[in-house]
Amino acid sequence: MEAQQTLGFAHFIAQADGVAHFLLAVLLVMSVATWYLIVTKAISNWKMRKRARDFLRQFWDAPDMPAVAGYLRQHGVGDPFSHLTHHGLRAAEQYANKHGNRLIEAGSADEFLTRALRRAMEQDTARLEYGHTVLASVASSAPFVGLFGTVWGIYHALLAIGLSGQGTLDKVAGPVGEALIMTAIGLAVAIPAVLAYNAFSRANRLVLSELDGFAHDLFAFMSTGNRSEPTTPRANAKVAVLADAQPRVAAGGA
Repeated sequence: MEAQQTLGFAHFIAQADGVAHFLLAVLLVMSVATWYLIVTKAISNWKMRKRARDFLRQFWDAPDMPAVAGYLRQHGVGDPFSHLTHHGLRAAEQYANKHGNRLIEAGSADEFLTRALRRAMEQDTARLEYGHTVLASVASSAPFVGLFGTVWGIYHALLAIGLSGQGTLDKVAGPVGEALIMTAIGLAVAIPAVLAYNAFSRANRLVLSELDGFAHDLFAFMSTGNRSEPTTPRANAKVAVLADAQPRVAAGGA
């Protein structure tokens, strides 16, 4: 009876060898990294959505592009939509002040603007996908790390029981049950990573879909000087025609 009371996770840790301790350390690092990414990305995504709503409201209510440039200078770039607009304004300014025959300035104004917007969207995509590789790796590998720890623990438990010559069920069940703790720990680490990866991936798809629609609006507006019908769900402000809008801002190269 006293021997059964000593069984448990603490007893398993005390009896485990270096390999088991190493596997537990690996699972602990995976869990810490997963929850760090979950907390930090959740907070950053919430801030990003809030800033995006504020910027889109200011953008579609602005009288012209210089007013949008002034808003960006005052509040900075804190979301993919303002970042895309900032790159568009810088591209328009650089093309207007271009000199020489540099390859980066080749093509028409629309082509130059298209390249700048595409680079901005690629940067935003990479920024939104930060940490996804870690989450996917943890989700796919943590169960196998735990399973390897279980197999290793069962092997040593059965080896010890065989050497002792006591192969009854009550002698086998305890050590084997303790070894199965490693599998449970692996699943406990992997499940949050899987859920977080799916949630963040879906949120990113929605943001990038809205950003793609906003990029078409921004390109049409800056290339023609007229505000197009907004296609992003958050840009449901009034639509007006702006005459002779000059999309310039005092900035450097694209």
